[in-house]
Amino acid sequence: MPDSSNNDVVEYRAFTLDDIPAAHALSASVKWRHRADDWRFAARLGNGFAAVDQTGALVGTALAFQFGAHAATLGMFIVSPEHQRRGIGRGLLDRLIATLGARTLLIHASNEGRPLCEEQGFTRIDTIHQHQGAAFQPPLVSLPPGERLRPIGAKDTPRLAGLASRASGLDRTALLPQLLDVASGIALDRDGELIGFALFRRFGDGHVIGPVIAPESPDQSRAKALISYWLALNAGMFVRIDTPLRYGLSSWLEGLGLPLVDTIEQMAKNGAPSTDAALAQFALTNQAVW
Repeated sequence: MPDSSNNDVVEYRAFTLDDIPAAHALSASVKWRHRADDWRFAARLGNGFAAVDQTGALVGTALAFQFGAHAATLGMFIVSPEHQRRGIGRGLLDRLIATLGARTLLIHASNEGRPLCEEQGFTRIDTIHQHQGAAFQPPLVSLPPGERLRPIGAKDTPRLAGLASRASGLDRTALLPQLLDVASGIALDRDGELIGFALFRRFGDGHVIGPVIAPESPDQSRAKALISYWLALNAGMFVRIDTPLRYGLSSWLEGLGLPLVDTIEQMAKNGAPSTDAALAQFALTNQAVW
């Protein structure tokens, strides 16, 4: 599936597990923190395209992650710095969209990528604030009467998937077991009923907290309690949290010592996911799978 631009010939083919070493090097070249293991996790969950030049060298990647029959997220978009502004990003995005049909499509777009996404019919639905750091001081956050934090048990998985599906509007039945294979979890319990949770796992050269799922409240105390739990256990470690602007956690996170380091636009095509108004996803799993 060749394409030509600026006298360069680029071929698009399916991304495979054999591409991971080159993809890892490509992501390092654009200063992503991803490990090879992070690429393997993404490649097991999704599928997509690789762009290669005349020599067979990998110069671009893009993956799609399908959640049920009606929605998919798009991510792991990279074009090597030497090959940017040659239509490769457009070629990758066009091919992903063509394989996914009329599904609701979700993507996180940088300032540079947003015009292309808008041309393809994506519209902004929120902004994501990326916070990260190691010098944090988490406070003790009180929970309402009858609520407590407890370890996640093996029998909790279906309930966790249900909560995550309702909060995100995406079918998380297949994702949650795979996340739990690589993450630790803490549950929010109300009188014996699991009502929220937060996962903590290795990512890049540190750790990430997410997803964080909890009922909304005026002070977002439940989400703060879940996040503070992991920060208190891992003081001094490099930690990242990606949180939607609409939930208003950024100032609180900055006050803990997790500065805002980046913002990115959350965009949708063919409608937005239908979420449960009683629940919220306060932190992303990651920017590829949401």
